[in-house]
Amino acid sequence: MSEMRDAALSSKAWPFEEARRVLKRYEKAPPEKGYVLFETGYGPSGLPHIGTFGEVLRTTMIRRAFELISDIPTKLICFSDDLDGMRKVPGNVPNQEMLKEHLQKPLTSVPDPFGTHDSFGDHNNAMLRRFLDTFGFEYEFISATEFYNSGRFDEVLLRAAERYDDVMKVMLKSLREERQQTYSIFLPLHPETGRVLYVPMKEVNAKDGTITFDDEDGKEWTLPVTGGNVKLQWKPDFGARWAALGVDFEMYGKDHSTNTPIYDRICEILGWKAPEHFTYELFLDDNGQKISKSSGNGISIDEWLSYASTESLSYFMYQKPKTAKRLYFDVIPRAVDEYHQQLRAYPGQDAAQQVANPVYHIHNGDVPESRMVVPFAMLLNLASVASAHDKDQLWGFIRRYAPDASPETHPDLDAAAGFAVKYYEDFVAPAKTYRAPTEAEREALVELRDQLAAYDGPVEDEALQSVVYAVGRDRFDPLRDWFKAIYEVLLGASQGPRFGGFIALYGVDETVTLIDDALAGKFV
Repeated sequence: MSEMRDAALSSKAWPFEEARRVLKRYEKAPPEKGYVLFETGYGPSGLPHIGTFGEVLRTTMIRRAFELISDIPTKLICFSDDLDGMRKVPGNVPNQEMLKEHLQKPLTSVPDPFGTHDSFGDHNNAMLRRFLDTFGFEYEFISATEFYNSGRFDEVLLRAAERYDDVMKVMLKSLREERQQTYSIFLPLHPETGRVLYVPMKEVNAKDGTITFDDEDGKEWTLPVTGGNVKLQWKPDFGARWAALGVDFEMYGKDHSTNTPIYDRICEILGWKAPEHFTYELFLDDNGQKISKSSGNGISIDEWLSYASTESLSYFMYQKPKTAKRLYFDVIPRAVDEYHQQLRAYPGQDAAQQVANPVYHIHNGDVPESRMVVPFAMLLNLASVASAHDKDQLWGFIRRYAPDASPETHPDLDAAAGFAVKYYEDFVAPAKTYRAPTEAEREALVELRDQLAAYDGPVEDEALQSVVYAVGRDRFDPLRDWFKAIYEVLLGASQGPRFGGFIALYGVDETVTLIDDALAGKFV
């Protein structure tokens, strides 16, 4: 463990770089509260989406990295801003007309359109907790509604009333002149309608801890800022929450980055040192648009897990968090295979290399062995040429290629075979486009067919790859044109696996038949 800790203290892996920044906060003295607090925030205005998973996963990776380099205890809080008013009806939920009647009410006061929970906020919180629990995250869940109503926020809310002018000064600098006229950091909850009101303050009484305002009908009200009668606007809420909880670290998407100085300054005004931040780039859908939980574009967690393992999703989330990435179905096969490449590399690495390996962070140092003797991309091509509709068809080929493998001894391979069939049916089969070979390609394919028909060497990846390579080497410049021709003529795809490995898996005789069928025009 000391060897790993030493490696972690100088590692350039981003979880350790962030963990060292958090540790620096307490280089002179440990935290008075007794632990370092990591937080993730969630706006439950729509169904939880994959970006939320990524935020909690990445924060957990930093938390675990911190625990390796420090003995200070840690906590992770997942905070749901469910007291927020429902400003629009999400487009991907039922009972749209019913929801329209409850616009501007806190999400925990809006009836659940699915009819399964006490409110829409409760439903979305349950969805969030379900998938966090499914992936084994260790966290404390806090509902903003409970946080405000129970009085846990009261001390900071009273301080916000006392230092109202200072907080307002920070906010007003960031607003257009028109908005400045009516803006207040406090949003009262109307005592009769329950709606969240965006109204100017007539008075903020720090001594009594109250606010006075007129509602939309011109009626004057005076309410205490405590006890859930008032909530904070979302930007002040960020800083105030950090101050109330004593947050040491929170990450968020690039769209929040311009607000960071605002959040930090408000946190400091309200009595807490601004936490460390990590700003990650946003996920994009297949059209390059930002993924949004209200519009439901992009790919969901459940959709990813229909085609690949949790670990492959975690691997995707680990990679280059400060780079914008397309998050769509076509990234899944590569994520699966790269994850297993890293698993296979891990045992032979020294401590410095291991703590920089993504699988160390995915598995918190308890890294399993990969039993994936056939790459996922190869399984997809096998499913394609075999037109497989269940994984048992693939196992017929796998057993011949790897006689020691079985679903029982290689569960990750067995799961991947099932995922490959489903992925093939949903994405590969509809997109398959074969073409006829050119004359030069036909000559090369005939030569490859004849060499394979006469082949009596070992049925192994490298030996068969040499045969494929030798046929194309003198005919194609660049050589990649030869492999591109193989994929497009034989597999109906623009790219594919190392073809020698594919022959070893699919079978030499079967590949001869495949070439014969392609040359006879059966696929075009």
